[in-house]
Amino acid sequence: MNKEAPPNYVAGLGRGATGFTTRSDIGPAREGPADFSDALAKKAQQEDDDDDERFQDPDNETGLFASAPYEEDDEEADKIYEAIDQKMDERRKARREAREKEELEKYRAERPKIQQQFADLKRGLAAVTDDEWANLPEVGDLVGKNRKKTNLRERYYAVPDSLLEKAKEENQYMNTLDAQQQRFGGFQTPSPDTGMMTNFIEIGQARDKVLSLKLDQISDSVSGQTTVDPKGYLTDLNSVVIKSDAEIGDIKKARLLLNSVISTNPKHAPGWIAAARLEEVAGKLSEARTIIAKGCEECPKNEDVWLEAARLNNPESARTILANAVQQLPQSVKIWLHAVKLETDAKGQKQVLRRALEFVPNSVKLWKAAVNMEENPADARILLARATELVPLSVDLWLALARLESYENAKKVLNRARTHVPTSHEVWIAAARLEEQQGNDKMTDKIIGRAVTVLSEKGSVLGREQWLQEAEKCEKEGSVGTCQAIVRSTIEMGVEEQDRKAIWMEDAESCISHGSIETARVIYAQALKSFPGKKSIWRRAAFLEKSHGTRESLEELLQRAVRFCPQAEVLWLMGAKEKWLAGDVDGARFILTEAFKANPNSEQIWLAAVKLEAENGEYERARMLLQRAREQAGTEKVWMKSIVLERQLGNINEALAMLDEALVKYPTFDKLWMIKGQIEDEKGELPTARVTYTKAVKNCPKSVPLWILSSRLEEKAGLLIKARATLERGRLLNPKTPELWCEAVRVELRGNNISMAKALLAKALQECPSSGLLWSEAIFMEPRPQRKTKSVDALKKCDNDPVVIATVARLFWAERKVDKARTWFEKAVKVDPDRGDSWAWYYKFECQHGTEQQQQDVISRCVAAEPHHGEQWQIVAKDMKNVGKNVEEILKLVAQVLV
Repeated sequence: MNKEAPPNYVAGLGRGATGFTTRSDIGPAREGPADFSDALAKKAQQEDDDDDERFQDPDNETGLFASAPYEEDDEEADKIYEAIDQKMDERRKARREAREKEELEKYRAERPKIQQQFADLKRGLAAVTDDEWANLPEVGDLVGKNRKKTNLRERYYAVPDSLLEKAKEENQYMNTLDAQQQRFGGFQTPSPDTGMMTNFIEIGQARDKVLSLKLDQISDSVSGQTTVDPKGYLTDLNSVVIKSDAEIGDIKKARLLLNSVISTNPKHAPGWIAAARLEEVAGKLSEARTIIAKGCEECPKNEDVWLEAARLNNPESARTILANAVQQLPQSVKIWLHAVKLETDAKGQKQVLRRALEFVPNSVKLWKAAVNMEENPADARILLARATELVPLSVDLWLALARLESYENAKKVLNRARTHVPTSHEVWIAAARLEEQQGNDKMTDKIIGRAVTVLSEKGSVLGREQWLQEAEKCEKEGSVGTCQAIVRSTIEMGVEEQDRKAIWMEDAESCISHGSIETARVIYAQALKSFPGKKSIWRRAAFLEKSHGTRESLEELLQRAVRFCPQAEVLWLMGAKEKWLAGDVDGARFILTEAFKANPNSEQIWLAAVKLEAENGEYERARMLLQRAREQAGTEKVWMKSIVLERQLGNINEALAMLDEALVKYPTFDKLWMIKGQIEDEKGELPTARVTYTKAVKNCPKSVPLWILSSRLEEKAGLLIKARATLERGRLLNPKTPELWCEAVRVELRGNNISMAKALLAKALQECPSSGLLWSEAIFMEPRPQRKTKSVDALKKCDNDPVVIATVARLFWAERKVDKARTWFEKAVKVDPDRGDSWAWYYKFECQHGTEQQQQDVISRCVAAEPHHGEQWQIVAKDMKNVGKNVEEILKLVAQVLV
């Protein structure tokens, strides 16, 4: 009976009774939500939870497998997947960033910032003068003011009578005295206390008398001369620093802080020094001296406090202070040296130094100072002998003693120095230099070799780089033999066999950049001993001799080079050229003959031999050499040189016949087509030349000069439209070619079609934004006030372009800024010394603004550079009228042509 009823039990169900539910079965009523919004939020949250469960990602283990245990395998798998995702992201990162950058640039090009749109106008503000700035009207809301004035109604107010009366009285003069003035005697003011009248004249005289008394006190009553310096008075006033309230407050805070420091810790020397310097900065020098004196009493064993006290006092007081200091610190080298500086005569300084050496006999600084004070070498030698006994580990003292001794005694001194300081390389180098001075070169090599061995055994850490630095140091001090010995003994130290050539070449280039030519020469010599068959090393060594050596040393080096590298054509040619420049034509012919034996079918040697004969007027020999070269070598350049020689000699028909034969063999060699077209153009056969150029551009569509020559031929014939069409076809076949765009712009300029030229130039700069040739044209197409702005844009796009740099120099030249123009011309020829137009502009500038020496300097540097490129330079140099002229003559002709 006490058991609970089973679930769903209804009493009396067997008798046919039915169940019913009462309020007590349901339970008491519950309170509803206080706020209807809370119920809605709760319902929305339930709906979201339902959505999350229904649409949950199966791969999302957070919700799907939240109840599963998280083990080490799961952690390892997560790390692997994270690494894979990171790797994939890195692979796509470069492409994604490039795409984002391209989209950003495209967006900026379509929608530039307002700042970019007005950049040129902002730069134009630099040209506004001060008067124009001053005349700019003030900014104001003039429209609002006018509107406000029109809306206001005019109002009138009644003026009181008192104001009118006052205005009337201001403009009237009084001609009578009132009763008070008549009683007290006019305008005299009575004294309020005594009734006496105030006399302002007597007050002024008394003030002048007081001022004169003060000036008399300043003056010197004995000599009659004033102690005030009239010239330096204003200077002294300027030197007075007026401190602001903030600075005074900072000084007070610092003084309070430092007072706390020295009171809590009086043995702290830096606190006393800082407090004294604070008072010095504040202008209270006496207070600073008092503080530092207390510091000396509190910290007598600190040398910095004594030195600070000596600095703050005058020389006489400083001597007394330092005398007390050496009693407290007799071993302080700084105090002794400061005491030496305070002595005015040499005798007193020597006495102080000798007294100091009695207390500190092992101080190298004191011994050096004492030796430097001696004027007699014998006395200095005695001092150094004593110094080396007391300080045997000082290398500098041993070396100084060796320099003052004779050869035999110096050897003994250096031997004793090696005994006391066995790990010093300076002693060994000094011994080698001593032998070099006596002419014992073999002993120099032997000493350096022993030095390297002994120092390595003693555990010296001196490496190959340090040895090379010592070699450069010896070269700068004039010991070339010792420098060579060091390089020979240490060049292979710590270098792998496969890396020797590269490392040695780097060492040589480094030495050349430092100005150590002898060191670089020895490095090349050692490299050539190890690699005698490397023509690159021979070339580097030859260029070094050409730049810094003599002609004899260069010829000797080249003779050795061709013995070891007979197949190196460039070495043969360098040797022949040096002989030819020296005026030895037979010697040059002999070298080229030997070169033919070693390289029988070399095109360069054939052409060099032809050039040698042509330059010396031996045209028949040159023609025979070219005929043999066509038969044996038969290259396109040989045929071209043959045709050019016949053209120079005036044999036009033979040149054309050879051209036809050569074009059959080499139809894709564009220079042959150019020569043929130019010959036909010079003869006046324009239709024939047009046919030649048409065939040429079909066979050589990538040759830019052919398209330009074809266009100029059409322009010469008066067919401007056909010239434009020719250049258009050339640009289609050769996109992004600035030369074709520039020629198209110049065609329009020569046809006086300025608007079309500007439009073409804008398109050209979009396609070739870094072309200096196009930017130069753009600069000079701008009006004069805007050229400087355009040049700034050009320098940003192509900073080191010689054409742009020369153009900027010409702008400064036009503005009469001579120094700036010279600087920019100098930069242009340094950036590209092979561009002849830059040299020609520079020479023309110096002819107008420079001296004869500056003009000759430009000519000599241009001859040394031997330029071969440049628009006007190539036109003038390849003109048949200028055949055989040297670089100086070509330079002057180009300077005359430039406009």
